[in-house]
Amino acid sequence: QVQLVESGGGLVQAGGSLRLSCAASSRIFSSHLMAWFRQAPEKEREFVALIRWGTGRTTYADSVKGRFTISKDGANNIMYLQMSDLKPDDTAVYYCARARSYDTSGHDYDYWGQGTQVTVTQ
Repeated sequence: QVQLVESGGGLVQAGGSLRLSCAASSRIFSSHLMAWFRQAPEKEREFVALIRWGTGRTTYADSVKGRFTISKDGANNIMYLQMSDLKPDDTAVYYCARARSYDTSGHDYDYWGQGTQVTVTQ
């Protein structure tokens, strides 16, 4: 059993920045892929970014490309999401998750965190 705990959410003005963290309770192996998703009220869950733990290669949703950066601290099993130039449309609960394979739909994930709220005001 793996526990994922997100932190770092909060209230920020448009144009501001936040850094989210996702701490895993046990080792994340090089074969794993880790991702961030988000869900706004009354909207479907949306893929944000993914990182291949072994290679560090990343994938981003078009809506966040150039503004968000996913990264990892392999030694401490922590994943980050640096969010810059935030917009009101970025308001959502952000979740981290561990994937069983490369997947941006959210269906092939075996562990999810509880989420952290990000609210961006005008």
